[in-house]
Amino acid sequence: PMPIALIIGIYSGFFAISEAAAVVAIYILIVETLIYKEISAKKLMQVVKESMEMVGSILLILSVSLALTNVFIDAEVPTKLFQFIQENVDSKISFLILLNIFLLFVGAILDIFSALVIIVPLILPVAISFGIHPVHLGIIFLANMQIGYMTPPVGINLFISSYRFKKPIAEVYKASMPFMIILLIVLVLITYIPQLSLYFIN
Repeated sequence: PMPIALIIGIYSGFFAISEAAAVVAIYILIVETLIYKEISAKKLMQVVKESMEMVGSILLILSVSLALTNVFIDAEVPTKLFQFIQENVDSKISFLILLNIFLLFVGAILDIFSALVIIVPLILPVAISFGIHPVHLGIIFLANMQIGYMTPPVGINLFISSYRFKKPIAEVYKASMPFMIILLIVLVLITYIPQLSLYFIN
């Protein structure tokens, strides 16, 4: 019932997407402590403590990644890279190849929110000029950003996994490589088979 309640609540406007996490947390708290009674009051405090430690580590990673983002923005690295691509590409296939390389690099150094603000206005007009549908471009962009979340130096998903499962970050990198390869294969399919992204639109 919880997924259905979330969908109804979000699409009816009863609560925002950002508030959905709080709704889920309250729901789980009630179910686990009052209905199933799997978490006692003493254990609940331990769960809260561990959760706060994880949130603190995530905020620390985000603060460092945002600082790195500001350095690259001040140096105009994304803009210069895309200008190079724009000046040296004359075909759609070449553009898509370089676009993926560019976005993978961007995903590795910028958080997705900064990338949305900085990169999308740069690539959208050029992509449209090559006949790439904006929705298709959006799917390519998001796929690259998600892969970027598994790529150093930001790679926030890897840092969270390392902290949560108490494994060295190098070990997490190594374990994630097979999945990275699968994601890259899927990215190629998404890029060069636009029907996968545009089927429902068409």
